[in-house]
Amino acid sequence: MHTHDTAAQGSNLLTDNPELYEARFPDTERLAGRWAEDCLRRYAAGPRVLDLGCGTGRDAAYLHAAGRSVVGADLSDAMLTYARSHHPGPRYTRVDLRGFQFPRRSFDAVVCLDSALLYCHTNAELDGLLASCRRALAPGGLLVAEMRNGAFFLGRTELLDAPAVSGFSRQGVTYESTTTLSVDRAAQLLRRTRVWTADDGSPPVEQRSAWRLLFPQELRYVLAAHGFDVLDLHDGPGPRTEPPWKEGAMPGPTADADRLHLVARLTRHT
Repeated sequence: MHTHDTAAQGSNLLTDNPELYEARFPDTERLAGRWAEDCLRRYAAGPRVLDLGCGTGRDAAYLHAAGRSVVGADLSDAMLTYARSHHPGPRYTRVDLRGFQFPRRSFDAVVCLDSALLYCHTNAELDGLLASCRRALAPGGLLVAEMRNGAFFLGRTELLDAPAVSGFSRQGVTYESTTTLSVDRAAQLLRRTRVWTADDGSPPVEQRSAWRLLFPQELRYVLAAHGFDVLDLHDGPGPRTEPPWKEGAMPGPTADADRLHLVARLTRHT
């Protein structure tokens, strides 16, 4: 899994130090990659895959090992360098997901996991991503995405009421984060302030980032405008749900919990 605060927010402890990212989010069972591959198989996607927002490359490498021809794309040079050395197989390249260019019809599927799509904060940025996907996909190509669900925050405040504290250790150093979330309703953003401390004497680090809050019907509308037909849009099970997705699990009928899972097919090129 992968975060991309670097895209708009400058330095980020985990993005700038991919080994710490993988220590914090180990995903030893490769749930995200397995879930994506299951979606690709279920809808008979071709072999050429773009992993957009690939982060450390774990999911791209899993898809590569499953027999696909994979390009991993990210904006973080640190993540890409790490991916090339630790998760070889895919071709890794630096792109901005809010607008990118590959040769037309280069891919049979675009995979966009762990809320990477939500770093498109404005309608123009979201249009840029989807227009780029449309150009890069072959006719009938798939878009597979996993992200936070804006609908979860309609009337629910449990993620906003108090800071969340978590931690992990690596090479004898213990890191602790205190995370505060707030909703910017006018901008339709979920804003995050995170303060990291470590017991190695280094000073605290404060980081700020945000995700676009997209609602299921809004997502259907913008995808249709870009020529996509939504095949699946549901809140679980998925790689970050509780309980998590398992092989053979089928999508549920609802779309109101805190994660949203999307499979859409490109039916119209423009």
